[in-house]
Amino acid sequence: MPSQVREGATRSWARPDSPPVNCIICGDCAVELKKLPSDCVDLIFTSPPYADARKNTYGGIHPDRFVEWLLPITAELLRVLKPTGSFVLNIKEKTVNGERHTYVIESILGMRRQGWLWTEEYIWHKRNCYPGKWPNRFRDAWERCLHFTKNRRFAMYQDAVRVPMGNWRHARLRRLSETDKRRDESKVGSGFGKNISKWVGRELAYPTNVLHLATECSNRSHSAAFPEALPTWFIRLFTKPGDLVLDPFLGSGTTALAAAKLGRNYLGIEIREDYCALARQTLKAELGETLWDSSQKGHNGTESDAA
Repeated sequence: MPSQVREGATRSWARPDSPPVNCIICGDCAVELKKLPSDCVDLIFTSPPYADARKNTYGGIHPDRFVEWLLPITAELLRVLKPTGSFVLNIKEKTVNGERHTYVIESILGMRRQGWLWTEEYIWHKRNCYPGKWPNRFRDAWERCLHFTKNRRFAMYQDAVRVPMGNWRHARLRRLSETDKRRDESKVGSGFGKNISKWVGRELAYPTNVLHLATECSNRSHSAAFPEALPTWFIRLFTKPGDLVLDPFLGSGTTALAAAKLGRNYLGIEIREDYCALARQTLKAELGETLWDSSQKGHNGTESDAA
């Protein structure tokens, strides 16, 4: 993907009504998002600092104040997202005094009051989570990926994430009964059953809402990097080539890298200058791109020397 801005300079964007693309903004997303035009982003994928989970890097946000901190940001995300767009929020409840805190649930309810639709919830099953022992629970092996939209009709490309049918089809589909060939009433009262015969000869099927992905082990420069496969899956599902993917908590740049590899435009916002530098370094190493950033003055339309 070619760079759209020359090396050695930074600027905001070509037109006031269009967002900057294929760039990293070094700044507070609560501030920088206000500078973006409305209805300009196709997909938002991000993982904000979990409550008190990244004290050494982001200072930590107490669980009791997390919702108050998050909702002004999600209000701006609602504004910049296109009517057909999606917002995927990777988040997990923290354990406080022996029980799970409710800040995730409270955030969902607060976002619904803002106008968001809580459309779906995907589960990221971490196949290689760290072992451990706790007196009242087992090790955490999953995280939420909450899917929000502005409307009930939104862009979704399900064929892009189809998976192999699996070996079960060879035995199950070899000999079909008459019941398998029609949509009979379910024997358990759950509605109509499936017409199994429609799956004969198919190699691919639609996936479930559980993603089985290993955690990121190679990126030791960031305190909580998720695997590239995670944003990749959602980018395939909710965007097409040329669409704009935003990560307002960019971190080490994983979402931007995944978007660029898939031929999508990206926009990353990150408050820490060292992570902005790391993200630019990663993108340049992986893609050979000449990148620009706004770590000096923010994307306010002025030009400055690139860091």
